[in-house]
Amino acid sequence: MTREAWNRRYAGKEFIWTANPSSFFTAEAANLLSGRALDLAAGEGRNAVWLAERGWVVTAIDFADVAIDKAKDLAAARKVTDKIDFQVADLRDYEPDVHRFDLVAVMYLQIPQAELAPILVRAARAVAPGGTFLLVAHDSANLTSGYGGPQDPDVLYTAEQVVAALGGELEIEKASCVERVVETGDGAKVAIDCLVRGKRL
Repeated sequence: MTREAWNRRYAGKEFIWTANPSSFFTAEAANLLSGRALDLAAGEGRNAVWLAERGWVVTAIDFADVAIDKAKDLAAARKVTDKIDFQVADLRDYEPDVHRFDLVAVMYLQIPQAELAPILVRAARAVAPGGTFLLVAHDSANLTSGYGGPQDPDVLYTAEQVVAALGGELEIEKASCVERVVETGDGAKVAIDCLVRGKRL
């Protein structure tokens, strides 16, 4: 989707998902020592704000300025504005500082592999020594075996593809499919995501 399309999607007053952080994100980040975090494809800021509430200093990037404005409002409501540097930038061009961040998160960035791979390389290089890389996304298997998510196979991928794109930059701690329960009007459904966690030793 283009920036304009995402801005139209974010234009409503309500959050597209919720103001609550991703359950996978909180499960993986809850036990990390707070430091500097980079949230790539930050959307409406739910994960960045959760980190800031726990003492992290966060740089949050998204190319949809409407989303960033909503994220700023959320940060203000939660009184963590001073802990988050929100930036509007296209990740295809964005160059984070190398070895700077104690946590680099890429949550549900669904773009074609040719565009994704260089973003992942730069994200991995941004991880500081001892720091953590975390990616969660709609898995390719979700198209046929899961619920919801993008229906374009070109923007879906697997944990194995992510690990390959990282090119040995990090020590991989987890790389697998994970199931996410989605409550719908027709009852609970299961979505299939991929999760990759790595560390710079």
